[in-house]
Amino acid sequence: MATSTEAKRDTRFFGHPLGLANLFGVEMWERFSYYGMLGILPIYLYYSVADGGLAMPETTATSIVGAYGGLVYLSTIAGAWIADRLLGAERTLFYSAVLIMIGHIALAVLPGCTGVGVGLVCVALGSGGLKGNATSVVGTLYGEHDERRDGGFSLFYMGINLGAFVGPLLTGLAQSNVGFHLGFGLAAIGMALGLVQYTLGRRNLPDSARSVPNPLPAANRPHAAGVLVVLVAAIVVALLTGAVTAANLSDVVVWIVAIAAVIYFAVILTSRKITAVERRRVLSFIPMFVASTAFWALYQQQFTVVEVYSDKRLDRHLFGWEMPVSWVQSINPIFIIVLAPVFAALWTKLAARQPSTPIKFALGTAIMGVAFLLFLPMAGGGPNSAPLLGLVGILLVFTVAELMLSPVGLSLSTKLAPEAFRTQMVALFFLSVSLGTALSGSLAQYYSADNETPYFGILGAVAVVIGALLAVFSPFVRKLMSGVR
Repeated sequence: MATSTEAKRDTRFFGHPLGLANLFGVEMWERFSYYGMLGILPIYLYYSVADGGLAMPETTATSIVGAYGGLVYLSTIAGAWIADRLLGAERTLFYSAVLIMIGHIALAVLPGCTGVGVGLVCVALGSGGLKGNATSVVGTLYGEHDERRDGGFSLFYMGINLGAFVGPLLTGLAQSNVGFHLGFGLAAIGMALGLVQYTLGRRNLPDSARSVPNPLPAANRPHAAGVLVVLVAAIVVALLTGAVTAANLSDVVVWIVAIAAVIYFAVILTSRKITAVERRRVLSFIPMFVASTAFWALYQQQFTVVEVYSDKRLDRHLFGWEMPVSWVQSINPIFIIVLAPVFAALWTKLAARQPSTPIKFALGTAIMGVAFLLFLPMAGGGPNSAPLLGLVGILLVFTVAELMLSPVGLSLSTKLAPEAFRTQMVALFFLSVSLGTALSGSLAQYYSADNETPYFGILGAVAVVIGALLAVFSPFVRKLMSGVR
């Protein structure tokens, strides 16, 4: 097994540690299954029964998709806690991958709402456990001041998008030609392949990836189990009493995630296990958490508003053939695959001269707002009137914004993390993604073809303003970061 020092000196994977190749692979296959499933999930929920769907209202379908995405990232809390207190990041990653595969199998073989319920819960919990811990393990490959770190995370992000590119293409073809359940079955096969390749390469990861940084004393384990029982009971009661329904699910998740984020920041900031410098670094993350939430609230509408827009408003005809709706979800990954190496090389080349992280966050949020404003020239048209090239151009701007913020955010969370909350700090970044994703479902309920101008205009302008404010206050944020760029 590799030691941490050996991993940091390793340059066998495009100048990076070989362990990055293994993590690149498992995340690629996990994203293949995740985005392949997500590419057909919204239309599965609202298509008619005659077309193989469940015939839900569109607003309910987008609420479920937004809430599901929010729950994926919310469950990174549980995955991070298990890694930091019980199993370590590497083992938690492995078991989470198994749970994801079970969830995709459930979607493929169980009928109707039963398959949706069981499948989405398993995939959400498993993806949450995998995502944060995969990021944390990537962080163990680099020293705190290793200039390769941002470049390494950008390469890791390219692996994510290779899977995200191929997944919707194959599941979309399967759904169009055979049916939804074959599409979900392909997602299960992809995750199985990811598990096999990850198992074969686990020895290339450093020992520090297997450590448990803050072990839970045996005497406290019954208390933790009791909290879990109470939480599950509360969820069951909320569902049985009708307090939580499919239609309001995304709104409920927004409140849960917002409260969880406040509590999480409070727990870390008041802990006696962190130093004064670590506390200042955590404080510096708060404005970037807000900017990240705004970014993801717009970006994740690819799977709510943009999915409906592609189905209802977009002209998807190519030389007499109609492109599957889910294929639109592969446009952004194509741009990521092309541009991620460019950004990785750029940050590596600039080294100490690259923009500070707060400025990258500010640019990412503002550019995302600009992408929404670019919908305005096409607003107000009829069915199938929006040009495909117009949406392709907008998704290119989505991609530039994403590369400014998302992989940099993953890297930042590992750099600002207190030692006792190493993986849980990564979970905090994913909480901003969770909150934004749930908001994407809640906001989607206000979208319709009749109000496109105010919808895209207001949301785009708000994001631009948030990015500008972060840029103005970036010197103060950098001071709190205490030497971390």
